[in-house]
Amino acid sequence: MSPELLSVLVLAVIFVIATTRSVNMGALAFAAAFAVGGLAADLDADAVFAGFPGDLFVVLAGVTYLFAIARANGTTDWLVHASVRLVGGRVGLIPWVMFAVTAALTAIGAVSPGAVAIVAPLALGFAAQYGISPLLMGIMVVHGAQAGGFSPTSVYGSTVNSIVDREHLPGNEGALFLASLVVNTVIAGIVYVALRRRGGVPSRAPEGGTTEEAGVGGPAGRPSRTAAPEPAEVATGDGTGASTGTGTGTATETAAAAPVPAAPRLDAPIAVTLTGLVALVVCALVFDLDVGLTAITIAVLLSIVWPATSRTAVAEISWSTVFLICGVLTYVGVLDEMGTITWAGDAVGGIGVPLLAALLLCYIGAIVSAFASSVGIMGALIPLAVPFLAAGEVGAVGMVAALAVSATVVDVSPFSTNGALVLANAEEVDRDRFFRQLMVYGAAVVLVAPAVVWLALVVPGGV
Repeated sequence: MSPELLSVLVLAVIFVIATTRSVNMGALAFAAAFAVGGLAADLDADAVFAGFPGDLFVVLAGVTYLFAIARANGTTDWLVHASVRLVGGRVGLIPWVMFAVTAALTAIGAVSPGAVAIVAPLALGFAAQYGISPLLMGIMVVHGAQAGGFSPTSVYGSTVNSIVDREHLPGNEGALFLASLVVNTVIAGIVYVALRRRGGVPSRAPEGGTTEEAGVGGPAGRPSRTAAPEPAEVATGDGTGASTGTGTGTATETAAAAPVPAAPRLDAPIAVTLTGLVALVVCALVFDLDVGLTAITIAVLLSIVWPATSRTAVAEISWSTVFLICGVLTYVGVLDEMGTITWAGDAVGGIGVPLLAALLLCYIGAIVSAFASSVGIMGALIPLAVPFLAAGEVGAVGMVAALAVSATVVDVSPFSTNGALVLANAEEVDRDRFFRQLMVYGAAVVLVAPAVVWLALVVPGGV
């Protein structure tokens, strides 16, 4: 067996073990980089560490650090409640509010499961209280998270853009963000129309409460909602090492936490944090400053002024995600050093039909991501496609966007962390039936979405 084939098979084993055994994929990748690099390529430790993405580490730690502070001082709660109040008693708009709020949270730096964990309990509480389909509400929340997930200041967007830069590929941050935003918004719109026609959204709120009341403890006669579980508390085989539910139609549910409080008032910490988030976007998009260093600077300033609300923020950085991405990219660096990247690219290009090869890569990303880590598969597939893209027969910008969307749009699957969070927070449902609904919908997205994004993003640049 050639060293190149061995290294690819080890990568496949990493995904399988991370999915079935709930071991952090990054830890597996670091171990594999050491073992494969040393045994198959005779690399020393310095050569292995050469692939460690230090710049991306700062981006991931920085944006999640800032978001942890925003969550601790009530900024995210304020955003959610302020958005809900905008719709008054118009129940039909609530799913779209939840879509927009989750998109905004991921766009400003929340990891996707973190944003879903914040919004899903509130959203599914509204679904139970006002007769909205929980399937519709859950789908809107997850697609909202992915709609904002590729902004230049987001975790996913920063990851993909950093990989593109490291691999010296043509990149377009705006096109990547727009592709995910449009695809997920269109899918959410189709689902909304289809389920509303089937009675998934009532025409008006039932007697006994308003949406504003629900946001501060629920309508009269109903108990308050419980707070969102942390992403690590309800997880599946996403490669981050969290405890998982199984495919039996159930998901791990956390113990009841404190009721969702009334909307926080717009005090100085929240106002300054909101200003800081806006400043992060402006610095990244207008002045082209490093996202990670800018986010850390804003977070440090907030910590100095209000140390009490920022004391635990470092511990709440999404270290499992940071570990996962850095580990996978370090292993990919070993693959590059071994020549596996070139070997794999030649193999893909050897199919003879570049557009067909591109479609195959999109489906691989979607299928694997439905059970494993979306960001992990992006970190592996994009570098593996570099030689194939370098040939110029398929546009790199469109192909990277298609791979990114294909690998994330399927996260509504109940086997993914986002899907499991939706399943765990659904109220007044037959959980086995709800599990099957999510699984069928996830399978439909895996089947259709890669082909659609391939047609829209790849084919025009490859003809």
